[in-house]
Amino acid sequence: MTALQEAATPEEAAAPPTGSDRVDATRLQALAALVTTGEGEREQLEVENPATARTLAAVPRCTGDDVELAVNRGREAQERWRRTDWQTRKDILLRLHDLVLSRQEELLDVVQLESGKARRHAFEEIIDVAIVARYYARTAEQHLRTTRRRGAFPLLTATWEHHHPVGVVGVVSPWNYPLTLSISDAVPALAAGNAVVIKADSKTPFSALAGLELLEEAGLPKGVLQVVTGSGADLGPELIGRVDYVMFTGSTAVGRQVASQAAERLIPSSMELGGKNAIIILRDANLPRAVEGAERAMFSNAGQLCISMERALVHESIAEEFVSRLAQRIESMRIGTGLSYDYDVGSLISQEQLDAVREHVDDAVAKGAKVLAGGRARPDAGPYCYEPTLLGDVRDGMSLFADETFGPVVAVSTFSSEEEAVARANDSTYGLNFSVWTRDTERGRDLAVRLEAGTVNINEGYIATWGSVDAPMGGMKDSGLGRRHGAAGILKYTESQTISVQRVMPIAPPPMVGQRLFTRFMTLALRVLRYLPGIK
Repeated sequence: MTALQEAATPEEAAAPPTGSDRVDATRLQALAALVTTGEGEREQLEVENPATARTLAAVPRCTGDDVELAVNRGREAQERWRRTDWQTRKDILLRLHDLVLSRQEELLDVVQLESGKARRHAFEEIIDVAIVARYYARTAEQHLRTTRRRGAFPLLTATWEHHHPVGVVGVVSPWNYPLTLSISDAVPALAAGNAVVIKADSKTPFSALAGLELLEEAGLPKGVLQVVTGSGADLGPELIGRVDYVMFTGSTAVGRQVASQAAERLIPSSMELGGKNAIIILRDANLPRAVEGAERAMFSNAGQLCISMERALVHESIAEEFVSRLAQRIESMRIGTGLSYDYDVGSLISQEQLDAVREHVDDAVAKGAKVLAGGRARPDAGPYCYEPTLLGDVRDGMSLFADETFGPVVAVSTFSSEEEAVARANDSTYGLNFSVWTRDTERGRDLAVRLEAGTVNINEGYIATWGSVDAPMGGMKDSGLGRRHGAAGILKYTESQTISVQRVMPIAPPPMVGQRLFTRFMTLALRVLRYLPGIK
């Protein structure tokens, strides 16, 4: 029996709904109390623990009135928050950085309990929030400070660029990275002087609530960040109908609806959507490193990651050895749901997600695909666990050929030339994140710029670009619009304003000078400026 085939121990299978010494029912109730609601009782929304398929805890099922209350409170709080100085905001974000690291064991428990992911993958969320908080603490003032710009006419026009917070930002976060995609997306909005209302996914609300608790402990005034809980279908339109900006992460289908509603209100939006990402293994790749990196790129969070790899394109000269090594590595992975670092891959989020993965694999196999590793549900390890799976002979007509699976399933195929690899990688409606493996990094960069994806990692799967938070991150084509991270990730939460002062004389004919003479003068002046160095 391989490690991949090992079941969870009987003690783990019989564990109580939480199984954590740090996060019990009382602790979860305290987090649930942070949800913004109006007066009166609310129906309770049960949150499932994917490791056991039992109810973990419950949060209020918010209503449209609760969303309205949260946005109104946010507007009141934002009027005060926007006047805070840069040092105050910086100190709060740096304290958040420290708190996230010092409280990581409890945070990891919360993330694992409601998402089912392996602890090593939950730790990526800790790293992300800390890095993003530190980055914007130290760069927000630089990105947003008033900047002198060149005026319309040298010496006569003085121009400045200002950035003002948009007001109240709505963050609609998904279940797959519930801490990162709620708190890390809120951080730059807060740094820019906005209030934020998070609509946490109904499957994973406690991570966002834990982040809210830490931010308030770090000094963020109450009301500046709030969390509402409930179904996206019920609360999403209510939130989009009231806020001044929408940050959405989720499926492309829902993203189109979000963008449409935002467009109707003429409010800006940014969204990271689906992906059918490709990892390209060139003939000169370092195979041991490529195999190890491919495993991480494919099966982080059991493949429930927008930027993980679902297609492997391998040069035909090394394909047999690469696939053999990768299959062996997959078979050695240990699947389980314990709150420790003993497991390589955790659970899918729900029965619905398990059914979707199983249907994709069964459809492909029925139509001729070959199972090279994995390929089975693993109820012995957890009710929603599915083995990391590698498939060969996948072709058009199979559901998983072009559609996003969002699970631990990867289709592998070969190519004979770099041109073919680029063409096949780009042959997708998605363009989120690609990965290229080669010993020649300059060659890899040359190939990367030809790929139609918002991020491309060379000799890494996704962490290199995602973790480079000074650079923008987002998707092309059906994978989204707008960017997070870097200057773009905070400027999007602002309204830019240009202010100009005209000195001495207007850019218009002065008294006693006719339009024809003024036109000749301006034409001559523009021709002279054309040849002056330093004039843009």
